[in-house]
Amino acid sequence: MALGDTTLETERSEPEGSPGPAGGPTAADREPGAPPGGWAAVRPLLMRLHFYVGILIGPFLLVAATTGLIYTTSPQLEQVLYRHELHVTAPASAHAVPLAAQVAAGEKAVPGGTLQSVSPATGPTDTTRVLLAAKGVPQGYSRTAFVNPYTGRVLGVLTTDGQWLPVRAWLDTLHRTLHLGTFGRNYSELAASWLWVEVLGGLALWLGARRRRDRVRRTLLPRLRGAGRRKLLSWHAVVGLWVSLGLLGLSATGLTWSDHAGANIDEFRSQLSGSTPSVSTTLPVVPHPGSGAVGIDAVVRSAHDAGLSGLLVVTPPAAPGTAWVVKENTRHWPERQDSVAVDPATGKVTAKLRFADYPLLAKLTRWGIDAHMGLLFGLANQIALALLALSLIAMILMGYRMWWLRRPTRSGTAAFGRAPARGAWRRVPGRVLAPAVLVVAVLGYYLPLLGIPLLAFLATDFLVGAVVRRRAATELAR
Repeated sequence: MALGDTTLETERSEPEGSPGPAGGPTAADREPGAPPGGWAAVRPLLMRLHFYVGILIGPFLLVAATTGLIYTTSPQLEQVLYRHELHVTAPASAHAVPLAAQVAAGEKAVPGGTLQSVSPATGPTDTTRVLLAAKGVPQGYSRTAFVNPYTGRVLGVLTTDGQWLPVRAWLDTLHRTLHLGTFGRNYSELAASWLWVEVLGGLALWLGARRRRDRVRRTLLPRLRGAGRRKLLSWHAVVGLWVSLGLLGLSATGLTWSDHAGANIDEFRSQLSGSTPSVSTTLPVVPHPGSGAVGIDAVVRSAHDAGLSGLLVVTPPAAPGTAWVVKENTRHWPERQDSVAVDPATGKVTAKLRFADYPLLAKLTRWGIDAHMGLLFGLANQIALALLALSLIAMILMGYRMWWLRRPTRSGTAAFGRAPARGAWRRVPGRVLAPAVLVVAVLGYYLPLLGIPLLAFLATDFLVGAVVRRRAATELAR
């Protein structure tokens, strides 16, 4: 949040742009009556951490926020760009052709394709989606045929990422990996790993610096008068205060499906019996070779009779002796993720799994991810995400501007703003520092893109400090 301001004081009497005492403690660091080991001891370390996280991780957060902002428009873009494939005009006598015939038409439109799943039309003007595995498409993608449910005619074939159409799939990949493959996933995980650190550090600095002197209004509302760094700081901090909960949610949910941290989170959920369950496809009796099959229409009817509705994803048996799976895919509130397994020989439901029976952690993960993707509350969710992205972009830019305003103005040479003084950790009492180091070590282990950059920074900072001290000793010797 407060990227580059090292004082967090809005009531200082120094002139605007004055760099202040280089490297020394500020007035806020010497609050009257502050006990040793209190806020005055911790604050300089938080300032240094907050400053360097903002400087070094800020660009990654800026890219993530910008691509996330663009992604929020994807549902509307899909409706505009693929209206021909997504919608039909329902005839006066709206009688759909059998679903099996629609699937056959979709398979014919993708020669050599293997049926993966079918999503029957949910509304009178919607098309049926037939997803097929095909050669020549990226891993994880499908060729999807869009079929008019009233005529059985294929309206178009698109390469999709599950239910995501090309534009949303492209924007989603841009946000997650910048289209750089597995390596690119590190950028978004790095941003998610450090966002919560920056948010919590900024909150602590802002609220801690103002707890004694300022009214509630100045804490919750930005400065409207004045100019320069102090006004920027006020806007930067207050905006961060209001959007902090949302940013923390984005950080947490982003980590759940990241590469390195996500694997550790999945293991943690598994240990707590919080993994997302799946319906059993094992048949109670394995059918004999040559036994009949009821077909996809009967399978869907059985799912409807079992209470499933809305958008369905119908998956054929994965292997002989296994069942069809029909799952609801309603990802807005309230979520509908119920699923059933259907015997392909008899059409009977052999297993049921209700979303209400999911473990709490699995529910929270599903809700969190869908909220992160703008699905849980529809348009309101998209607007909230867009505001969060805009707020984060604004705070980062204001932070860099504040850093620039703290640069020396009388040196005659170009220079950046000053960094907080090195060695702030020495002021933190051992009873606070020791458990803090332990917590950071544990977090760094389970969040590798938090731990590895932190180690790299500490090593670099140590080397730079050694060089500075050596030069200072050489100058004194002269």
